[in-house]
Amino acid sequence: MIYFAVGKGRIAEKCADLLARCGVDAAPLKEETRKLVLCDRAGKYGFFLVKPADVPTYVEAGVADLGIVGKDTLLEENREIYELLDLRLGECRLCLAGFPERKDVLTNPHLRVATKYVNTARRVFEARGEQTEIIPLHGSIELAPVTGLADVIFDVVETGSTLKANGLVVLEEVYTGITARLVANKVSLKLKSREILPLVAALKEVVQ
Repeated sequence: MIYFAVGKGRIAEKCADLLARCGVDAAPLKEETRKLVLCDRAGKYGFFLVKPADVPTYVEAGVADLGIVGKDTLLEENREIYELLDLRLGECRLCLAGFPERKDVLTNPHLRVATKYVNTARRVFEARGEQTEIIPLHGSIELAPVTGLADVIFDVVETGSTLKANGLVVLEEVYTGITARLVANKVSLKLKSREILPLVAALKEVVQ
């Protein structure tokens, strides 16, 4: 059996449609259930429904052979796994955002950045040789500049509607093309190559 780690929620439904076009019975991913371990009727594929940020952990550990996860999470987690394919789902950007009238804030030598992407933000600013205060947050990131907790936020932006609703704008696009990616455990890719590689080829054809 090939096991997938998939983020719970909207991404699971999108993945189900994509996998179905490759002949995979991914119908269980669309079922309304509280179960976290699902299997197809033929017993060929299993699915672990996990938090998106945990997908790389399950794949690296070998609990899951394959995973479907956003590039933003891969950048943040930096796990020892193979990135096999860009699935071109849920495209967004990783941006620095703040108030439009304070675009010069990025030149502040004591910049305060609120984000859930702590590791990624730290690498970005270290590469620039800039000193920043990284403030870890796990939700409602846009609230940080509004309340004065931070000068800017570093977060994923899809439509920008949430930023606009809170009086914020994108100040800088740091990473573009943030989409869902197919990843694999290194050992699984060797031991289960006869099962995994044809699936990767089918997904590649569907995506293209």
